[in-house]
Amino acid sequence: MSEEKFSFQTEAAELLKLMVNSVYSNRDIFLRELISNASDALDKRRIEILKNPELAENTNPEIKITTDPDKKIISISDNGIGMSRDDLVNFLGTIAKSGTKEFLRTLEQAQNSGDKNLIGQFGVGFYSVFMVADKVEVVSRKLGTDLTSEFISDGGSEFTIKTDVEQRSECGTTITLYLRDDSNLKNYADEWVIREIVSKYSDFISWPIIFKDKAINSQKAIWQKPESEVTDEEYNEFYKHVARDWQNPLMHIRINAEGSTNFKGLLFIPSFAPFDLFMNPESGGISLYINRVFIMNDCKYLIPSYMRFIRGVIDSEDLPLNISREILQEEPVIKIIQRSTQRKIFNELKKLLETDREKYIKFWQAFGRVFKEGIIQDNEHAKNILEIALFKTTDNDGWTTIDEYKARMKEARPEIYCLAGSDDVSILKASPKLEPFTNKNLEVLLLTDPVDEVILNQASYSLKNLDYKLVNISRGDVNPITPDEQKDLDEKLKAVEKDFEPLKKFIMGILSDKLEDVKPALNLTNSLSCLRDNNGMSVQMENLFRASGNELPEQKRTLELNVSHPVIKKLMLSAKNNDDEKLKDIAQILYEQALILEGAKLKNPADYVRRVNNLISIAVGE
Repeated sequence: MSEEKFSFQTEAAELLKLMVNSVYSNRDIFLRELISNASDALDKRRIEILKNPELAENTNPEIKITTDPDKKIISISDNGIGMSRDDLVNFLGTIAKSGTKEFLRTLEQAQNSGDKNLIGQFGVGFYSVFMVADKVEVVSRKLGTDLTSEFISDGGSEFTIKTDVEQRSECGTTITLYLRDDSNLKNYADEWVIREIVSKYSDFISWPIIFKDKAINSQKAIWQKPESEVTDEEYNEFYKHVARDWQNPLMHIRINAEGSTNFKGLLFIPSFAPFDLFMNPESGGISLYINRVFIMNDCKYLIPSYMRFIRGVIDSEDLPLNISREILQEEPVIKIIQRSTQRKIFNELKKLLETDREKYIKFWQAFGRVFKEGIIQDNEHAKNILEIALFKTTDNDGWTTIDEYKARMKEARPEIYCLAGSDDVSILKASPKLEPFTNKNLEVLLLTDPVDEVILNQASYSLKNLDYKLVNISRGDVNPITPDEQKDLDEKLKAVEKDFEPLKKFIMGILSDKLEDVKPALNLTNSLSCLRDNNGMSVQMENLFRASGNELPEQKRTLELNVSHPVIKKLMLSAKNNDDEKLKDIAQILYEQALILEGAKLKNPADYVRRVNNLISIAVGE
């Protein structure tokens, strides 16, 4: 037998410290977490044996709990897939999950504020044992190996790994807790305590939980129960189990399809977006069961990627148990399940929008950015998504739907005006591009997600079956005026062309590497200048494109100058007479101010400040 000492990874050590010194009241969840981990291990063992039948062992899969109330010892044992020596080091000595630091801050703040119930909302996993125990031993043998290893920790800064310890007769893991001798703690080795916690948190686990030689959980799949027999607490606990989340879900969705294809489902929408939702479009959250037998987690074929935030289970009666991932993708039953599931989700979200606006807004703020990807990916359901999409608007500070926008129109028209280009609503509201529309009291939707620009660019051919058009007002050819007004405007612009030409020539002479053109504008009111995206790519999209590692040439835009503004009129005169030495600085400032209003960061802010300071010096007579 060999023995090694290790130090806990920094975040793990911090979490251990919180657990050891915890003042939280809901410590019961440690047992839920250990049972949940054991259930996962049994699921993984079953899948591994399906792939490699030679690894099968002649044992019945189960989770077993044994206790010694007098000595305050409790053991949770499973004959699942087990862990190797390296697994014990990597899984129990390290927290690899991104967002751990934020989790720790939340946990510590709750502790300091006296919120003693918060811990019940967090799936702190294995580390939760240190809320009740001052020592833990984990003995494990991995499926397909003969070597048994042991992890030992007292919740301090170090842990011990022993290898080649006394052999287990089968693969799996046994976790033994030496409970704290604390009068403020209930004795978790007492029979009634064990039964109460299992009944509350783990009754739905599909594997038998054996205690005193009898199964103490019903093992009845919660999605098979009539909805009237399932409490909100049971839904919440089941969600935490399948989603590995510590918060209650925002809502649940029951599915019961009968006909040519029979399946049941229990789906959940989380309250908050997981950390990797936007980074991993292939992730999924639905587990596939066949006749209540677990087949696989994260079955991406059950749901489109733009609904990847959904968590839960689908249980089919019409798929063979030995189905492979390769066959699954092309299986007609899976396609039927996906269509039915999509339809149910759309219906439930629409109902939520109509009946509980506040809860729906919470959903949209968490997942709307992902949900809108479907407008591009799924032409069949693009209209369904737009019907329940929420948008910010120039009309108020709240959220609006497209139907609500259309209902507020003073005159019916097919165009729905949209402005994208920044993730900050305040920047969009300050955009000079809005002025022609606010002058005519026309409402504009403010689109803050990067996917919105892609939607606007593709709207002309991907949204053909709508009775309205999404129009991007960033383009210079979009103008909310009548033909007569346009004719009058063209005549006025033609009248100033000759006086404007020297200023245009001067600005293009110093900014030709940044600008494609300089044009006079009469539809601006307060703003001096405005930039137009000739190719439909805003500054925000351009930056995102480059940040993703893509090569992109300098994007040239059109600078519009408000020729009705006194400042621009004077600049036109100065350029014509060529008698202003500061005109070069002013031209640069006009361009840079327009960039700032686009939400862009200047490449050289110091030069901008220097130019502004020069003009201030002239203004004060220095």
